Formats: sequence, structure tokens, C-alpha cells
Amino acid sequence: MTNTTLTQKVVNLFLQSLSQRDLKNLIQMFAEDIDWNIPGDKDLAPWLGKRSSRDEVEEFYELLWKNTVPKSAKVNNIMVNNSTAIVSGEFSTIMLKTNKVVDSMFFIEISVENSLIVKYRLLEDSYAVSLSLKEDQR
Repeated sequence: MTNTTLTQKVVNLFLQSLSQRDLKNLIQMFAEDIDWNIPGDKDLAPWLGKRSSRDEVEEFYELLWKNTVPKSAKVNNIMVNNSTAIVSGEFSTIMLKTNKVVDSMFFIEISVENSLIVKYRLLEDSYAVSLSLKEDQR
């Protein structure tokens, strides 16, 4: 199996597990040591930021899923070159703290080694996420 084919397979399984919120299978797809970053305001959204272990990735999903409810998600493109994939799409999510909805495009960079995800970068509209988590000022 080529690197490109293997990476495509891992990304497809990742997206399937993510859409099903299958934490057990999802976490097993990550290497023990991971280069992970989702930039944003960690004070408002504690699930954001850098992580470096599988346990920290598990904590990310637990925090995210405890604080948000997905409305919709759509993958527009998956581009794979050797061991790296770029996934682009759009999502709409309800922030439970404020009941506000965030609509954003996203781009994920995933790198795979030995059938495991070793690098994960998610870019989204972090400004919109921050605004959605701020209580209305009156």
C-alpha cells in the first residue's frame, strides 16, 4: 500500500469515527506522541491550543463534546500527498455556554506515520468561536 493510499484510509476512518463521536476508536488513531495545535482563545475555549499526547487529545474531545453540539458539518475536499492530508469543509456548532451558533469553514492538516496520526492542525474561524463564547454585555 502506498503512503498516499494509507493516509487516505486513515483520514477516512478518522472522519468516520469523528462523525460518530466514537471516542475509543478515534483516540486509537493517534500516536502516543502527537504534534497537535488548534489556535484560539484557551481562556474562553479550554479545548483549544497545543497538545502533545494521546491522553491530551482524548481530553480535547471530551471538553469539546461537553461544551458543544454539532448542527452540521460538511467535508468539501480531501487532498492527500504521501503522508499528509488536507481536509477542507464547513461546520455549524452550538456553544452550550451561550446557546450561540458558530458557522465556520475549516482546514485540517493531518500527517500519518505507521498508520497513526502524528500531526494535527485545525484552522477555523477562531474569532467567531471566541465571540460565540462571550456572554452578552448589557
